[in-house]
Amino acid sequence: MKKIISGKVREVYDLEDGRMVIVTTDRISAFDVILPTLIKDKGKVLNALSNFWFKYTDGIVKNHMISSDLNDMPEEFRKPEYEGRTILVKKLNMIPYEVIVRGYMFGSMYEAYKKGEPFLGHSFTKEYKQAEKLDEPIVTPSTKAAEGHDINVTFEYMKNDLGADLAEKIRAAALSVYKKCYEHAYKNGIIIADTKFEFGLDENGELILADEVLTPDSSRFWNLENYKEGTSPASYDKQFIRDWLKENKLDGKADIQIPAEIAEKTSELYHECEKRIVK
Repeated sequence: MKKIISGKVREVYDLEDGRMVIVTTDRISAFDVILPTLIKDKGKVLNALSNFWFKYTDGIVKNHMISSDLNDMPEEFRKPEYEGRTILVKKLNMIPYEVIVRGYMFGSMYEAYKKGEPFLGHSFTKEYKQAEKLDEPIVTPSTKAAEGHDINVTFEYMKNDLGADLAEKIRAAALSVYKKCYEHAYKNGIIIADTKFEFGLDENGELILADEVLTPDSSRFWNLENYKEGTSPASYDKQFIRDWLKENKLDGKADIQIPAEIAEKTSELYHECEKRIVK
């Protein structure tokens, strides 16, 4: 067994038998900087959400999860600190794209729309307000950069790179998963405005959903109760910490200790998201 990834949030271990162990930590990053302050139980919340969605959508597309039971994992992980934040998964040939599904007119897409410009191959003839729901969600991929930032590309770019058949399967799976999960979250008071998925291929070339799924770290979650078109809705994520950093002109700086009350409020937001969705 060897550690192959130490990311912003996750530690990944290769068991060298076609399986991997993924540990989701309580680390948090903002403005591409990993902050030294841990957010209590954040890793457990992210793990619980992903595991819920994996089971909820396995009728649409298979996923990489094998088990979340520590007894199924190597002895090194059978310890209390790994409980609730660790999964055993199938190792895949990962597809080098993040597949972003956007259901609302927001962010960089809204900025392009306001200028009258197409957004990654998508043009809009209807008039939209900021944060208004699209008639139909769209897929906009981004490349997975080994270093530096990912690059947003058109679906046509991904199709030319991967081949039409695989690209269309990816788009169909991403949209189907998003739509099913959107309905569940909406009934429980959360709007999934957008999200990103990652996929891989197994040894038989079958498309498999991987990484994390529909968490506050990989998605934009809005509180339905406070949602209003034409505004920038508050998110169930680390936006609380981002806002504090910006207000104090500390965005992008390393070694910044987050005040206890800000870290606690952030933890509460993550927990609220889990309580609403995992039912």
